[in-house]
Amino acid sequence: MDIFGILTLIGGLALFLYGMNTMGDGLVMLSGGKLERVLEKLTRKRIMALLLGAMVTAVIQSSSATTVMVVGFVNSGIMKLTQAVGIIMGANIGTTITSWILSLAGISSGNVFIRLLKPSSFSPILAAVGLICIMSAKDGAKRRTIGNILLGFAILMFGMEMMSGAVAPLKDDASFTGMLTMFSNPILGMAAGAVLTAVIQSSSASVGILQALCLSGAVTYGTAIPIIMGQNIGTCVTALISSVGASKNAKRAAFIHLYFNLIGTILFMIVFYLINHFVHFAFLADAAGAAGIAVVHSLFNIGCAVVLFPFANKLVDLAALTVHNRKEPEPERTQPEELAALDERFLDSPSFAIQLCKHAVEKMAEYTSRAILLAMEVLREYDETKEAEVIRLEQLSDRFEDAVGTYLVKLAGKDLSQEDSHLLSVLLHSISDFERISDHAISVTESAKKLQLQGLTFTEDGTRELDSLGVALHDIIVRTQDAFDKSDTAAAADVEPLAEVIDDLVMEMKQRHIVRLRSGSCSMEAGLLLEDILTSYERVSGHCSNIAAAMIEIQADELDMHRYVNTTLKGSDPHFREEYIRLKGIYILP
Repeated sequence: MDIFGILTLIGGLALFLYGMNTMGDGLVMLSGGKLERVLEKLTRKRIMALLLGAMVTAVIQSSSATTVMVVGFVNSGIMKLTQAVGIIMGANIGTTITSWILSLAGISSGNVFIRLLKPSSFSPILAAVGLICIMSAKDGAKRRTIGNILLGFAILMFGMEMMSGAVAPLKDDASFTGMLTMFSNPILGMAAGAVLTAVIQSSSASVGILQALCLSGAVTYGTAIPIIMGQNIGTCVTALISSVGASKNAKRAAFIHLYFNLIGTILFMIVFYLINHFVHFAFLADAAGAAGIAVVHSLFNIGCAVVLFPFANKLVDLAALTVHNRKEPEPERTQPEELAALDERFLDSPSFAIQLCKHAVEKMAEYTSRAILLAMEVLREYDETKEAEVIRLEQLSDRFEDAVGTYLVKLAGKDLSQEDSHLLSVLLHSISDFERISDHAISVTESAKKLQLQGLTFTEDGTRELDSLGVALHDIIVRTQDAFDKSDTAAAADVEPLAEVIDDLVMEMKQRHIVRLRSGSCSMEAGLLLEDILTSYERVSGHCSNIAAAMIEIQADELDMHRYVNTTLKGSDPHFREEYIRLKGIYILP
């Protein structure tokens, strides 16, 4: 092979790896985190976990990505170690789909319909369609993602054709065939496969490279089989690296992956070569084809899963022996489950990571809603226990804002779909408003405590008015949380009219309060505390309005809440005016 052949080989390899990476990223993005959520929830039965692991890996085209995700699940406490075993076994089966797709490159026939199945025939069409999708789509739109998948597949197939063409002349090169013969030694072949896969961190890619070499006709089954065995060991490196700094159980999940592949490989090699010693398999000297590699790869991984599946618990025990507790128990988590789930390993699966953030903010919204509603109860009847609970909920809200905000900033640098980008913006704008609502809950309880300590009370009229305002505030809190949890922009549109009604109620209450002060029926001290409470209620309503407005504006690819509020208040939105008038008739002061 001359210098130009080497350059062609390097270029083909680069295109192949880039295409595989682009296609894989597109498939993960297109799944929208749904597959990962399925893995998270439906893994109680081990056989189901195995099937799901195979399905998810087949779709996202990466057993390494699936296994790293499992390490993250175990590390964050979402998944138990015993559940992880099935997924890891299934991932090894799912990754064989890639080799079958790549085996299409070896199709050769004079029949025009069969030739159309050859990637070199349909890849240019996929590339053209993918490019059209990308150029005609908005940035981050689903059409763009589909375009990236099609273009990535076309690029990887083109790269494979380049590699195959570059190595084709080596079939008759004695030095090259002699080097390949060296890898027919099971130990050397395994080592070569393991190193190659560990370096590029993708067993699918390394199998594809082997298939490209096989298309030259110079690689025999005797050479290919040990390399395939080694590739299954090399793919464990990614999960092992991912487990560094993780919990003990997460490390054990990575070692389960290693032991599963290592034990399976050793068993296969011993049994296969022991039988070969007596039978002498003739096919080992035959030239391996791309389809033959796919067959070997599939039989090995399916066989390993079948043989080791009954011993899954033993794999867990073996991993536990490797990463032992050293007498002291692993420290218990001191943070809520929703925050523990925000593992940085999930940042490589942005669609799933953004859903974890959404779940965390929903929990934060629940805490803040409970805090302000409980604070209103404390105001009606002072209770130290309830006051302490409000303080606890406010502190939890602070922790959620810090943790989720930091995670979202990291996630913002990832390649997100348009839908996920919208959701990220909503979450970033909402967490500060939710946190401020809990701050106002503290303010209300402080006012209630001052009333209690100073022996102050509001007038009967003031108390009834405050109760009526509280009903409206309770309604807007429930509306906002419900709209946010369901990502319902239609429900969010009903928040602003109520916020305007609450503003009107607060203004009317302040005017009535001034009248009572002038008449002397209300003390100045109680009046000042009432002013503080009304201000807190009004601001809680304003934060609810901000959250709803952000949902609506971001969905419309805009973010101008002043424009939104001004438009609705000026009456150009008929729904707003109609809802405002309806609510105005419901929420009136006694």
